[in-house]
Amino acid sequence: MAPEATLDRRPASSAASGGDRSSAAGSRHRVVILGAGFGGLSAAKALAKAPVEVTVIDRRNYHLFQPLLYQVAIAGLSPADIAVPIRSILRHQANARVLMGEVEGVDRQAREVFLADGRRIPFDSLIVATGARHAYFGHDEWEPVAPGLKQIDDATGIRRRILLAFERAEMATAEKARERLLTFAIVGAGPTGVELAGALAELAKKALAADFRAIDPREARILLVEAAERPLTSFPDHLSVKATTQLHKLGVELLLGAKVTRCEEAGIEIEDSRGRRFIPAATVIWAAGVQASPAARWLGIAGDRAGRVAVTPHLNLPDDPRIFVIGDTALCLGANGKPLPGVAPVAKQQGGYVARYILRALAGRSSKPFAYFNYGNLATIGRRAAVADLGWMQMSGTLAWLFWGGVHIFFLIGFRNRIFVLLSWLWAYFLFHSGARLITGDDND
Repeated sequence: MAPEATLDRRPASSAASGGDRSSAAGSRHRVVILGAGFGGLSAAKALAKAPVEVTVIDRRNYHLFQPLLYQVAIAGLSPADIAVPIRSILRHQANARVLMGEVEGVDRQAREVFLADGRRIPFDSLIVATGARHAYFGHDEWEPVAPGLKQIDDATGIRRRILLAFERAEMATAEKARERLLTFAIVGAGPTGVELAGALAELAKKALAADFRAIDPREARILLVEAAERPLTSFPDHLSVKATTQLHKLGVELLLGAKVTRCEEAGIEIEDSRGRRFIPAATVIWAAGVQASPAARWLGIAGDRAGRVAVTPHLNLPDDPRIFVIGDTALCLGANGKPLPGVAPVAKQQGGYVARYILRALAGRSSKPFAYFNYGNLATIGRRAAVADLGWMQMSGTLAWLFWGGVHIFFLIGFRNRIFVLLSWLWAYFLFHSGARLITGDDND
């Protein structure tokens, strides 16, 4: 284990020349946070009243509530319902500033972050919280035909593909073309894949059921492809069984023990116990894996197979205790010796821990290693259908669905967002109506 950091208020190295020097004359410790996701914002807000200067850098100007991103993809919510400007979140935090920029690297010796536009931002402590993107296990060429779901642009693009598939099926004259257009394949049966499949099934079989004349959207085929032998492998077996039952009730076809061997415009090829076969599908959505941001490359170190950066139990680099890596970008082991999952609660707890660690180090005090408290796993499948593993209790069905909804409403940032999402869900629940079915973007699909 690396020794704990002893953080001076103004290390001599921080006086290096060049870059943004707006605080060079001050005496406060400079904390630069890369990424305004759950981890980055948790760290920034935990430093609100501290005698430090906080700079938050993100390539976008908004914080995204990723757990509800799939709702945008299936036209259940508008992007504005799950995103809030970063400046709005931190506008009352006097010691924080926000910079919009693309990170290109980190000069660890000069203690600077350099951005794509040439700016160099000095730091005394650096928190890397840049999240992850979808991974294709060596087949990046599949991405154009099987997009993943990590950003608003991904969600609106997938929404466009889904809605266009129904529109084109309405105009199709050949039966096989119509069947292909009404076949939707989701690769990966983790929480994101399961939630997407259930919501897409409800969109087709309820919200769109009466909107078309030449086709019956209820005949849409929703496929959920998973290489493992059951969905939701991070949940207990009995909850996985309940999720399978709930998905079947919605008409979702589960292809378990099936490995995707090819993705193309015409559909996907899978290999399972029946051998290899091709499934025509106009819409393929990737929910099978993630790859960490390029943080390891920025820091000049080797990441693991998923690109994650190995950190000490204090969440800093073994050879540089002033650089911290948290969230999806960090390879941090839990109490069971296994890597912590890339979920929002982990990132939030790590962000708060790192902020407290920095303050204690500035005061010359030591900190205990980071310990993650697991509040449980949640996944929704559809109306009044969800599973919840809280450790001390497991539940499914309506009760789990209500609990899932309450948790997500509570953690949404901003009063307006909570009210709008609640109203949207109530509207959809009682009227089976999806209110964000807009096809936007260029017609190049």
